[in-house]
Amino acid sequence: MVVSKGKLKSKMLEYFREVERTGEPLIVTDHGREVLEVRPVPQMGSKADILAKLRTQLFGNKTAASIESDLIMEPVWREEDEADDSWWTDSEPAK
Repeated sequence: MVVSKGKLKSKMLEYFREVERTGEPLIVTDHGREVLEVRPVPQMGSKADILAKLRTQLFGNKTAASIESDLIMEPVWREEDEADDSWWTDSEPAK
């Protein structure tokens, strides 16, 4: 919505209610030049809503169980990953 300062002055409360109802910003002009923007304050929501939104942004639509299983995995050992510990097990013959 775009409105001049003069028109806003006479019906300000109506315009404010419209901004609240629709969420659409109101642009105020002075001699045809845009000078102000009136917009609703974004609502943060509850802590649970904020955490749910953050979880979705980080992990998509995965369930909590699948996220946990992705984060806590058993290591997969391959034979080539084993350390050479022959120095420990091989004993020198006694003299």
